[in-house]
Amino acid sequence: MQIATNSLAIEVDDQGPASGSPLLLIMGLGMQLTAWPEELVAMLVARGFRVIRMDNRDAGLSQGFETAGTPNLAWAVLRYMLHLPVHAPYTLAEMADDAFGVLDALGIASAHVCGASMGGMIAQHMAASQPERVSKLTLMMTGSGSRGLPRPSAKVRAALLERRAAAAHDVDSEVARLMRLFTLIGSPAFRPEPAAFKARLTASVQRAWRPSGVARQLVAVAADGDRTPLLSRISAPTHIVHGADDPLVPVAAAHDLHAKIAGSTLEVIDGMGHDLPAALWPRFAAAIARQGPATESRP
Repeated sequence: MQIATNSLAIEVDDQGPASGSPLLLIMGLGMQLTAWPEELVAMLVARGFRVIRMDNRDAGLSQGFETAGTPNLAWAVLRYMLHLPVHAPYTLAEMADDAFGVLDALGIASAHVCGASMGGMIAQHMAASQPERVSKLTLMMTGSGSRGLPRPSAKVRAALLERRAAAAHDVDSEVARLMRLFTLIGSPAFRPEPAAFKARLTASVQRAWRPSGVARQLVAVAADGDRTPLLSRISAPTHIVHGADDPLVPVAAAHDLHAKIAGSTLEVIDGMGHDLPAALWPRFAAAIARQGPATESRP
């Protein structure tokens, strides 16, 4: 369904009983709400959650910003590397406001918020700006944006910035590109079954193909900079989940968040990269529900 918020149309999927504990899932760069697998959603509903997934602005079936044009990524990256301001058509803080607008439209005063990758960055803004509305926080494979953290390798950066297929109907080329990217950044210990992997990516591309939106979101991430000053304002119980073998957001980012968010707990998963492998869905559901294995915590 479509929800109007911040003068935008945001695509939302709402599953589970209305009386369930509200859980908002926010996906990462260029990813659609369907990247949260239906099987994982079902596990969360079975744990008593009302699970709300959303397509971020400029992704999936939500409203885009095509009139803003496609940004020059090379120029944006150069400015970022030189510690110069990066100009973006919108901010992650505005994307956080979109999420609050979704909750408003659904009549939800506060929710457990779980964000993955860029979604985790948006979730940080939510928890810092309106702490009374975030009852719990789960941050998956994300970071603070601190300049001192390790960066992805040149190979990973090149794959992330690889030119998209030339035409929107070129599904095969885009699926092949995504398979290369997700194989590179995915979990080395939990490789997907090839046919199911391809089918899932094909369904995603057929649902929506938004390469310029990915570029605009990427510039928004670069423009956001270091969120360290926000982290001291997060008061929600926070659980951090990260792969020990994440090549896109190296695991040092998780330890950095853990050190900067008071009372947070940290769960590092061996063999996990920058994806949500099927073998780990039960563990993710447990982690989100705070019923996972013993974790490291800080006072």
